[in-house]
Amino acid sequence: MIQITNKADCCGCTACASVCTHKAISMEPDALGFLYPKVNKDKCVDCGLCEKVCAFHPNYNKTLNLPEPKVYAVRHKNIHEIETSRSGAAFIAISDYVLEQGGVVYGVGYTDHFRVVHKRATTKDERNEFKGSKYVQSDLRDIFPLVKQDLKQGLMVLFSGTPCQTAGLASYIGKRLREKLILVDIVCHGVPSPYIWKDYLNYLEKKQGAKILEVNFRDKKRFGWASHYESYRFPQRIEITTDFTYLFFRHLMSRESCGKCYFSNTIRPSDITIGDFWGWEKTDPQFNQDNKGCSLVFINTIQGNTIFNLIKQSLNIVPAQLKNSLQPNLQYPSPTHPKRIKFEQDYQKKGFEYVLKKYGDNWWKQNIRKYKSDIRRKIKRVLKHILK
Repeated sequence: MIQITNKADCCGCTACASVCTHKAISMEPDALGFLYPKVNKDKCVDCGLCEKVCAFHPNYNKTLNLPEPKVYAVRHKNIHEIETSRSGAAFIAISDYVLEQGGVVYGVGYTDHFRVVHKRATTKDERNEFKGSKYVQSDLRDIFPLVKQDLKQGLMVLFSGTPCQTAGLASYIGKRLREKLILVDIVCHGVPSPYIWKDYLNYLEKKQGAKILEVNFRDKKRFGWASHYESYRFPQRIEITTDFTYLFFRHLMSRESCGKCYFSNTIRPSDITIGDFWGWEKTDPQFNQDNKGCSLVFINTIQGNTIFNLIKQSLNIVPAQLKNSLQPNLQYPSPTHPKRIKFEQDYQKKGFEYVLKKYGDNWWKQNIRKYKSDIRRKIKRVLKHILK
């Protein structure tokens, strides 16, 4: 029977709950909204399947991987797809192919009031909800059995998610049904708290006195692909901020397992890996001059290579070297902030607005320091010029 004694040992993929035929395992949220397995001992028969299916360990299945991934810089040939996607729209090309074959696509969208969940799409319109970054861990409850059901019916299935989610699904599905399952993972920086996200939305709505109509974790349209500005559309205005992103990049509200992620390397637990191609200039200095977005694509398996060859006609592609593509999260996990536990304790005891002020104020302090530093440099340059 699976028992999580250290939260860092569970990524919340739901494979253990999905594999249990006796429905003895439920996924229950902790104080930050991260899901963990809880076993009903009255239903458990101690068969051990839940422990066997767990893929969150250093010995996850690598048998399908190529000796080294093939690496590319990628942009969709349709500029509209680039402008409405987070990076270069590589995911759109892959998912278009699957949908055109009569297959289904699983990706991250919203339910209720911007609660982040995995969803199933059978049309391009439904799939379009999966575009863009969602800096929150998605709820996967009930999704893995749906994927298995589609595969058993002979459908081609594309599943996109974090590497721990794709590893969990691959382990749950098993070898027999893997042939028609295409796994796409992202270069993941870590997954932030669902409850902090919910409280942040409530905080913004309280401040504005109105409901949020649309969210954009990284507003590429207004600020360009390389920006990290959030935008929230209200009936009468648009709020631009960096508060949530700042907490995210400080690793204060990430899942504890993110600090020991076993997949932060180039041996990915998926057929294809996609992400922002930071450092694309080393590969081709002309490729993304318009700052509209560029995808990094790793081809990890023979199946991934087959799919990539089938969609090449819709993409602009430049081969890249692995050494020029090694972002930090392709080399090591995002380090857990030393005050991560204290942050959670403060949130539990004193609420969201308290932790936003206590841990988010540094954003303004850093910007003030940078502003003062810039002013000092300018003054020095002027004085140097005058004294000549």
